[in-house]
Amino acid sequence: MIKQQKLVWIKRILGIAVVVIVVALYFGRVELGHRVFINGNIITVDADNTVVEALSIRDGKIEAVGSSVSISELIRSDTRVTDLAGKTLLPGFIDAHSHFPVSGLTAVSADVSPPPVGDIADIAQLLARMREQALITPRGQWLLGFGYDDSSLAERRHPNKQELDSISEEHPIYLWHSSGHMGVANSFALQKIGITESSQSPAGGVIGRDRQTGRLNGLLQERAALSLPALLKDFSYVDYAKIFRQARDEYRQSGITTAQSGGISLELARGLYWASQLQQLPFRIVVFGNHQNFGKQLLDRQVKKADFSTERFHLGPVKIIADGSVQGRTAFLSQPFHTNPENTPNYRGFPSFDQAELNQIIWSYHDAGLQMAIHGNGDAAIDQIIEAFAEAQTRSPSEDPRLILIHAQMARPDQLRRMKELGITPSFFPTHTYFWGVQHIKSFMGPQRAAMMSPTGSAAELGLKFSVHTDAPVTPINPLQLLWSTVNRVSARGDVVGKEQRISAMLAIRSMTIDAAWQVFQEDNRGSIEPGKNADLVLLSDNPLDSPESIRLIKVLETIVGGVTVYSTEDE
Repeated sequence: MIKQQKLVWIKRILGIAVVVIVVALYFGRVELGHRVFINGNIITVDADNTVVEALSIRDGKIEAVGSSVSISELIRSDTRVTDLAGKTLLPGFIDAHSHFPVSGLTAVSADVSPPPVGDIADIAQLLARMREQALITPRGQWLLGFGYDDSSLAERRHPNKQELDSISEEHPIYLWHSSGHMGVANSFALQKIGITESSQSPAGGVIGRDRQTGRLNGLLQERAALSLPALLKDFSYVDYAKIFRQARDEYRQSGITTAQSGGISLELARGLYWASQLQQLPFRIVVFGNHQNFGKQLLDRQVKKADFSTERFHLGPVKIIADGSVQGRTAFLSQPFHTNPENTPNYRGFPSFDQAELNQIIWSYHDAGLQMAIHGNGDAAIDQIIEAFAEAQTRSPSEDPRLILIHAQMARPDQLRRMKELGITPSFFPTHTYFWGVQHIKSFMGPQRAAMMSPTGSAAELGLKFSVHTDAPVTPINPLQLLWSTVNRVSARGDVVGKEQRISAMLAIRSMTIDAAWQVFQEDNRGSIEPGKNADLVLLSDNPLDSPESIRLIKVLETIVGGVTVYSTEDE
């Protein structure tokens, strides 16, 4: 059995490595050497938020910043000169939390997202889209739907197993919820993954059942949900190629110079590592190993962080999931959801772990000197995380732990103060205000609590350093949409969701560049435009400081990583 598992593991790693080589396109012109930019708006994001006119980069590093006159003195016959003509140059966007390359799954699945991302408004449309996908999916292979959201469907419910069975009984079918924390499977898929009518829900997860009959309804939540590795193991190398190609292009075209793959297995980390080593990823990448296996291997010293340390690949914190999602109604809250079914009026979600187990998990990593990134959406889950980490800090104090509290969506003011005291840094998810702002106000949280989601304004007032993220593929990997949402906090319907939590465009830019780099101990080499740092840059069509309400209309014109152009509109 062990030998078989080892062979499967080797096959997957080699498969990913082969795929990234086979599908590799040339990501940029080899232009290491000397390049200067003059006559621009260059937002350095240094300690003083200095804005300069010109910049010199040499051999992939930032050489000097200053006026156009001073930088022009460095120009020689072999210098490439770019006249910005007033355009804006920023440090490249740092993806503080997403799941590269999962957004690429839409290349091999049906897009069943609701507006404003997709066009699926009700279950009939969803089923029709899946039937179209079934026609082009070989019998016996996974038939996937990606991005459905029960709260956005006209019926305000999840599809069920019987409805998916009506699409096909010759394909295992799985609809992946937009939150990433749950999905719905047909009978074939449930059989394939070993779930039967006698199966019991695991701790921290739910195997859904019909309320009237008690039989399986196909809904799988949190720890019961189908995992990405379970799906990927059945994909062909051609599918891998499509997934990687699509995700890679989305990230580089968005101005991202450091991507993140959060909560992944050791095998996927190794695949991404070799893709990076073979120069098949056009950007730097930070990996968060999952607690379930990768983290434990780090604890047991079967794997060392140093084995993954390169200039372009960084093994960051271990990711632990403490609860679910608000839009999936699995976040762990101290007070009930704003609206609940009549039979469960006091429902407030559930935790992934009881307090004692979470205490032990967090202590084990803290004691080993390993950084952690802990997913916590509901305020009750955040209470659990704070209590566990406070105990760990008492037992073994660390002056600079930088524990990242991912999402911290419903963090209360008292919790933000406690985070600052303990050395916890939140990574907020402000695009929720746009994509689920209406649902938060009406259904999930109610007006008062909804106004406090992703409380960047309160964190800024405390001087608590934070980042912001898209959690792609939960929301699109679009840094300018993220920047706009962080600054404006406007829902898709036009509601302002928590005016007091708005922050300035400059502070929001910092949360997507230097402060995101700081969270993963990379602030010395990236995140700002300062001499000696990597020349990771993004050229924009307009200045986000000029018109905050128009930020999401700005276009990425060029993405530069280590002095090399990996995306340019001039090449399109």
